[in-house]
Amino acid sequence: MGVKISKTLPKKEIRMEDLSGKVLAVDGFNILYQFLTTIKDRETGEPFRNSKGNVTSHLSGLFYRSVNLLHAGIKLVYVFDGERPELKTETVNNRAEKKKEAKVKLEEALAAGDREAILRHSGATMRLTDSMLSEAKKLLNVMGIPWVQAPSEGEAQAAHMAAKGDAYAVMSQDIDTILFGTPRLVQNLSVTGRRKMPGRNVWIDVSPQMIELDKVLSELDVTRDQLIIMGMLIGTDYNPDGIKGLGPAKALTLVKEEKTLEKVLSKVEWKFDCDPYKVFDLFINPSVTDDYSIEFTEPDTEKIRTLLVDVHEFSEDRITNSLKKLDDVKKRRQQKSILSWG
Repeated sequence: MGVKISKTLPKKEIRMEDLSGKVLAVDGFNILYQFLTTIKDRETGEPFRNSKGNVTSHLSGLFYRSVNLLHAGIKLVYVFDGERPELKTETVNNRAEKKKEAKVKLEEALAAGDREAILRHSGATMRLTDSMLSEAKKLLNVMGIPWVQAPSEGEAQAAHMAAKGDAYAVMSQDIDTILFGTPRLVQNLSVTGRRKMPGRNVWIDVSPQMIELDKVLSELDVTRDQLIIMGMLIGTDYNPDGIKGLGPAKALTLVKEEKTLEKVLSKVEWKFDCDPYKVFDLFINPSVTDDYSIEFTEPDTEKIRTLLVDVHEFSEDRITNSLKKLDDVKKRRQQKSILSWG
């Protein structure tokens, strides 16, 4: 569920300090892909690499952004995707085709020296590989940040953890997370600042914001089941384009009038390969697990330095400065521990 419905959902701006002391379940794949597509060479659109040719953009974003969030007093637990649902096959195939198209457009942009087009199309050609995910998990381990392996969709597992109370909110740009039942969705913590609108010479200010499920249901005057149906009409990760001719306003009206999935489907043409009842059930009963533990441990500064400076050739000075922030986080934890015994 994308930008179209996002504009209709009530949300409030927040400050990073508002989340101090809170646990956020982070949609790992979502945020790493974000870093991979935005941290890149401004001339070629290529992600940054070390001298061995290994991509490091995702590690750069993961480390520096996590350090800043930890320094703000926020506790993080990353959640990673497991087995892809069969219902997502069509979506994955469509994405693969779009990547091929983007690659052709990128080559044309490079030949023409069109920097804006290079930056626009390069992101769409990126792919987060298993080795990149493995390196990200190694980095989290030495930083003392817990991570959970989901049996299937990472955002569904993260929403489950938040609904159970093991996390205060889910941190993700993916609005589908709300359909999976997270009580709170935090966005823009990893993309704050000014951002250029794609294909337009317009810059917008991006600030952290929170979407609360109870407020969404109350203000739209729908049930969670009806919100899921509305999302399906507009487009989810399983039917991205949604029903042709149905925007958020029309979809909301239709859902309120017909109320159930069966009645709504009698009023529209569902032309997707996926079974709408199975899509609905996936949001209501996703594949999640309670077999996880969340343990926050102290960062191993030497192992961090070895991994990032020695192996991936990050700037030693910059890493040293960030490690000072982690040391500050450690001291504050120790002070709280002492006070709790007082």
